[in-house]
Amino acid sequence: MTDPRVERYARLLVEQCIGVQPGWQVLVLSTPLGRPVVEPVLEAIGERGAYAILRLDFAQEHLPVAHAWSRTAPEELVGTLAPADLHLVETIDARMMIAAPENTRAGVELPARRQSLVRQALRPYYARTMSMQIPWVSCYFPTEAAAQDAGMTLEAFEDFLYGACLRDWNAEAERMQRIADRFDGAKEVHITGPHTDITLSVEGRRAIADDGRVNMPGGEVFFAPVEDSAEGVITYAEFPAVYENHEVTGVRLRFEGGRVVDASAETNEDFLLATLDSDEGARGLGELGIGCNPGITRHMKNVLFDEKIDGTAHLAIGASYTSAGGKNISAVHWDMVKDLRSGGAIAVDGTVVQRDGVWQLD
Repeated sequence: MTDPRVERYARLLVEQCIGVQPGWQVLVLSTPLGRPVVEPVLEAIGERGAYAILRLDFAQEHLPVAHAWSRTAPEELVGTLAPADLHLVETIDARMMIAAPENTRAGVELPARRQSLVRQALRPYYARTMSMQIPWVSCYFPTEAAAQDAGMTLEAFEDFLYGACLRDWNAEAERMQRIADRFDGAKEVHITGPHTDITLSVEGRRAIADDGRVNMPGGEVFFAPVEDSAEGVITYAEFPAVYENHEVTGVRLRFEGGRVVDASAETNEDFLLATLDSDEGARGLGELGIGCNPGITRHMKNVLFDEKIDGTAHLAIGASYTSAGGKNISAVHWDMVKDLRSGGAIAVDGTVVQRDGVWQLD
């Protein structure tokens, strides 16, 4: 029998997250394992009088580029989108990525040089979404591989995913807006914790509450920090940092003038350093996010969920959201999650607003 939550999930993605309108061209990216939710998504798009453009891949479902092709094509081709694909990403009205991995480490064999070229080619693709020129959503469909990464059975992972996603998003939006309002008009944010002491400016930058209209699950308040403001050290000792199916543990970053000037990791340090050197903007600080989803309490090795853990904060190196006032440009956007629930604190203009993951709002 079909899980009735799948149909609810599909309609949430089409109606709440993107709000598909008649005549739109909607790009849907997934894998063959995503079929149980992809088909009702396509049906819901059709019911709303819009075009559905489906792309399936076997390894890198979040990219509109065939991964197998990127392994063998000449480098001068890998670094640019095919003209037809460039036209596609410049003319679609919305896009949806439904991750449904068969193997969560698929794609890691691509050499660092080629990974960098793929990121370069995808700049036009990300430019429209980072600026919110078009609505978009990234989400997951439960698969054995994703469940295994999370240390769960498939059934437990399904319950976890739908519990985090099928929420009253109007109520969640109201709750998170109270948090966002506390930061609006602020100048400085100070984050402290084990081996962490970092300050950054959000002066003139708007706090945005993610109420499920961009990522699903939603559940964060995020900012684009002032580009040259980050100063100090942050250490991600609690959770691994995962990016492009690579897992890096024990990341430590030191910022000066808003840029990473020193970086180290306990494992996979070469990948960390290569990513930081991808382009001029990769060492910049692109985002400060604060996890607010009470349905997510544990780490999954899946940043789409992990960055929403209630009581955590994440800093993203690389591209900032221009819709939030950000100006840093990069093909990289890597969210790294810091657990603040044991000995961590967030202060706004000198006043502690969260301690040990618990909000202390007036």
